[in-house]
Amino acid sequence: MLSYLILSYLVFPELSLTGYELELASELAFTLDDKRLLPLIESAIKHKIVIAVGVPLLVSDVIHIAIVIISAEGDVSSYSKMHLHTGEEEFITEGTSHYLVKVQSSNGELNIANAICADITHPIHAQTCNELGANIYMAGVLIGQNGYATDVRFLESYSSDFNMLVAMANHNQPTGIWTPIGKSAIWFEGKLIACANETEDALVVAEKSDRHWVGYVVEL
Repeated sequence: MLSYLILSYLVFPELSLTGYELELASELAFTLDDKRLLPLIESAIKHKIVIAVGVPLLVSDVIHIAIVIISAEGDVSSYSKMHLHTGEEEFITEGTSHYLVKVQSSNGELNIANAICADITHPIHAQTCNELGANIYMAGVLIGQNGYATDVRFLESYSSDFNMLVAMANHNQPTGIWTPIGKSAIWFEGKLIACANETEDALVVAEKSDRHWVGYVVEL
């Protein structure tokens, strides 16, 4: 578990830096010391935020679908997708460990769990994160129209069953062979508190005030 003081945590969709191009994953793969991450590291330090961005990641000679997590101090770590969609195993190796980020904010300690796409359809993933101490569950995803209703039911249930703020960042433009539906969203206590539409480029934001979370959308 990584621990530091932070005010904002910004999560992007699955494979957001390269697009969903698994056939090219070995060519596009990042490493944790990749020079292509330098602009994001500089931005995280400058603006005092955590940036969690999706990449194919080379770890010990295998490729993972991962979230690279850049701290406000410029430290770089990662979480690798633990549950793969059918067919991804041809190109990708699944991760084996949950990853939480502990932050100290003006509202006290927050433990942020990371998830990637198919992870959210396995309740054991969210349950284990909660048992490890997570009170926020952040997912970078790629969801199309056919899967959206089912997937958001999982996320909504996690927000009530495990008493977590739950957030999902989805693509809103075609990537690879897929046409995502956008509609990034946030839930708290089983209720939707913020949701983008299908096409707008936006930040979907949750802010904590005392014990309550308030959500809103900022169009970019």
